[in-house]
Amino acid sequence: MVEGNSIRSTERMTGTHRDTICRLLVEIGEGCARLMDEEMRELPCRRIEVDEIWAYVGKKQRHMTPLDDSRRLGDQYTFVALDPESKLVPAYRVGKRDLPTATAFIADLSDRLANRVQLSSDALAAYIEATERAFGADVDYGQIVKFYEAEPVGRGRYSPPHVVGAERTVIAGNPNQAHISTSMIERQNLTMRMSMRRFTRRSGVGHTRNWRRPASPAS
Repeated sequence: MVEGNSIRSTERMTGTHRDTICRLLVEIGEGCARLMDEEMRELPCRRIEVDEIWAYVGKKQRHMTPLDDSRRLGDQYTFVALDPESKLVPAYRVGKRDLPTATAFIADLSDRLANRVQLSSDALAAYIEATERAFGADVDYGQIVKFYEAEPVGRGRYSPPHVVGAERTVIAGNPNQAHISTSMIERQNLTMRMSMRRFTRRSGVGHTRNWRRPASPAS
């Protein structure tokens, strides 16, 4: 799975049932969480970038029904914090892209830091209130909004659009505007997406919808 294989692929290659693989994943995840809670404390970070990476549990949001548990199924986001200087990940949180999840994530991050930091995020509104609750006035916080080129008209695309501009906004304190950035955390999220099959954004289905099998040669 470290090499990007899915759970079912790992099941086929190892002959181990997928339920056993999932139990092992939960055990490892819980162990990593305990290790983070014990060791990731009093961190001397100077700058932190935060962002969210999309995934889904059970089914995608458009397939949800009124009978489904919306807190456990559908779209889910992994909030990730990154120190761009050391590449340390001091905190993460899985949940909905909403204020309660953002608040829990930023509060956890604040508890792990030893000093005042410069915090950078995208323009998700929940970060503003979450940061005020967790840090109060003891933070230098800025948001960045990136503008992308228009997507070409046609069937799907295989590369991300190019950034054509960025707008930086000071939210709290006195952040160095040159360091208001989410480039490193976005690169980290891309690494996660490319190396973990369940974070893959698209499947090939959408790109091959109009594909037709060529006619068989005459016998």
